[in-house]
Amino acid sequence: MNKKTYYITTAIAYTSQKPHIGNSYEIVLTDAVARFKRMQGYDVFFMTGTDEHGQKIENKAKEAGVSPQEYVDKVAGEIRSLCGCLNTSYDKFMRTTDEGHKKVIQKIFRKLYEQGDIYKGSYKGLYCIPCESFFTPSQLIDGKCPDCGREVNETNEECYLLRLSKYQKQLEEHIEKNPDFIYPESRKKEMVNNFLKPGLQDLCVSRSSFKWGIPVDFDPEHVVYVWIDALSNYITGLGYSPDGCENGDMFNKYWPADAHMIGKDIVRQHTIYWPIMLMALGLPLPKQVYGHPWVLVGGDKMSKSTGNVIYADDLVRLFGADAIRYYLLSEIPFAQDGSLTYETIIERYNSDLANTLGNLVNRTVAMANKYFDGAIPCNTASGEFDDDLKSVALASVKEVEKYIDAFQISKAANAIMNVAKRANKYIDETMPWVLAKNESDRDRLATVLYNLIESIRFIAVQLSAFLPDNSKEILSQINCDITDYESLNAFGAIPLGSKVGEAKPLFARIETEKMLEQIKAELEEKSKAKTEIPGIAQIGIEDFAKVELKVAEILDCVPVEKAKKLLKLTLDDGSGTERTVVSGIAPWYSPENLKGRRIIVVANLKPAVLRGVESNGMILAGDCGEDDVKVVFVDEMPVGAKIR
Repeated sequence: MNKKTYYITTAIAYTSQKPHIGNSYEIVLTDAVARFKRMQGYDVFFMTGTDEHGQKIENKAKEAGVSPQEYVDKVAGEIRSLCGCLNTSYDKFMRTTDEGHKKVIQKIFRKLYEQGDIYKGSYKGLYCIPCESFFTPSQLIDGKCPDCGREVNETNEECYLLRLSKYQKQLEEHIEKNPDFIYPESRKKEMVNNFLKPGLQDLCVSRSSFKWGIPVDFDPEHVVYVWIDALSNYITGLGYSPDGCENGDMFNKYWPADAHMIGKDIVRQHTIYWPIMLMALGLPLPKQVYGHPWVLVGGDKMSKSTGNVIYADDLVRLFGADAIRYYLLSEIPFAQDGSLTYETIIERYNSDLANTLGNLVNRTVAMANKYFDGAIPCNTASGEFDDDLKSVALASVKEVEKYIDAFQISKAANAIMNVAKRANKYIDETMPWVLAKNESDRDRLATVLYNLIESIRFIAVQLSAFLPDNSKEILSQINCDITDYESLNAFGAIPLGSKVGEAKPLFARIETEKMLEQIKAELEEKSKAKTEIPGIAQIGIEDFAKVELKVAEILDCVPVEKAKKLLKLTLDDGSGTERTVVSGIAPWYSPENLKGRRIIVVANLKPAVLRGVESNGMILAGDCGEDDVKVVFVDEMPVGAKIR
């Protein structure tokens, strides 16, 4: 008999920069659902990936002095690495620069154009480059982008448009007939009240003001705009083709998607634009779109400009992958933004993982070894408190299943941890160390330890979707390989007589002050490293008034031998003598992209020898966040001009 399929996706991450932990939350959330569904016996296909086209990436690649493809290859590699460090189990990593995806996008665009759902026109309006979205003046907040709060630019260009208005009534009927299509309810109300009721405007689906995108094959002056390109990955990644007969087995098997897991900031695109594209293509709609909340640092949104960005790989290095997975899955609410601080991570780690779970497993296994030479004792007697422990364990299975299906993942995690809390209470109630003193209580002691070990198995099996590595370690310590989901239908599946393993600490308790001091020192070191860019001599604040800043043209630029970060610049600063400056900008600029550009040089610094090259001055550049440095170019100013 064929398994029931379950297709789940994340939104594909935009490759403009390395994602922070708030972005990484989505892949962990989706992974937990995918793992749980596999455990239930579903044939799961879990897809994630990267969105790699657009004006923002074209601009960033130009600033970095590399091709757009080189730029996205680097960032896509970082994103894939983050997925790995968080131990996610995706089945496919989709990239919109994949050749197969690009060819199908061109076919989709042509099909929609030929059937009249896309038409050529022009767009005049307000455009946010970071969000790659157009807005009307009434949608702005204080004159800025309603999604990211940045400045918008007035845009007027020829483009192709998708007839959203044609399918509005059909979409409204679908939402009404399928009340769980947009989840949670607050997101649905927002879409209906703010976008559908006022009436849909046709959507710009091509751009002609930049080149980094998939060309419209019948009009190569245009590139396919992000929403057709990016959203269609959910079907192109399964082998869809608008030719119909060419659809692959994967598409026929898994579409429609059971769930799109996305951030609340892109619900409009996934519940209005995407369904209408599918309707125009004659395809069924995804069963559910869950717009999850954001992860905030304290109470603030993460931003490089405010310096509060936290990355998943740094957290994993400090606390371990399972601990960070558990924090995200247990702490972030279903419909409201969650908060993350180093203090709350440590608090949750110590209270739930070290004290509640780790302590339960450690002392139970230790008692089994001490009192029964490690052999799992027979469950021969029944006593007070036993039935309540069993009922809590059995009830957790239905609770977790219900919460996972509703994407209320924090409640599911807490339901599992409640079994551990009840088991710890059971130890206090039954006091095995007291029972061990009397031979007449040996059967009762055996029952208590059996119930504890079986409760731990219930916890470990269900936690495998949340803490994949530690759940295996727990099962290893109780020496049990009964992990199928059906075994949780009854309490008592663990075999009698087999020996438990060795009691080992699962989560070493963290000394809060010591850890916070370590984190503070690392952050200060990083901040110091950012300001100490190789090749730039430093001056004190008292000397600032003496600084001579001049405009210079870069006549030549070559790498410094045996120095990955250094470039040797030959400058004309208008003095009549060429000036040599060594600068640590090689990671962001290639020599060919610098020649002929005009920059600002600090002209009165003392010479410094760097890697055998004498540097006479420094050029001005801005630290625009981690791994992002931008030189200040002044091409419109004359050589030799003094900066005041």
